Amino acid sequence: MLLGLVLMLALGGGGFFAVYSGLILGSDDSHASESDGHDEMPSIAAPVVAFVPIEPLIINVIDTSGRGHHLRFHAQLEVTPSTEDTVISLMPRIVDVLNGYLRAVEVSTLENPSALINLRAQILRRLQIVAGADRVKDVLIMEFVIN
Repeated sequence: MLLGLVLMLALGGGGFFAVYSGLILGSDDSHASESDGHDEMPSIAAPVVAFVPIEPLIINVIDTSGRGHHLRFHAQLEVTPSTEDTVISLMPRIVDVLNGYLRAVEVSTLENPSALINLRAQILRRLQIVAGADRVKDVLIMEFVIN
């Protein structure tokens, strides 16, 4: 019984090594490319985008007990290069929307670790309404700190 267990482990390990190294069920091209160090993965062209920074905002938020907190918020907008100038010209309106929305959010919501995902989606939707859905593709939050 012990001999059977040892043989089973040896054959299983040998089979794994043969398949993993490409000796079995592997083509010669994939083995040659691994030994040369060349990747056969097709390269995907990165999308052409531009990033428009939003000036850092410090927003006074008050929790339910009346204590004041400060939220430091900094983000960048992902836009198409052809609409970058238009989005920059709309920056005062964008900052106004961000100030209004972030002041209205409760501190308990901001302190929740999973809230950043929902906040990001809400901010993106509001900015797409202000600037146009075809102009603002995404919001990248660079800094989000509550003191």
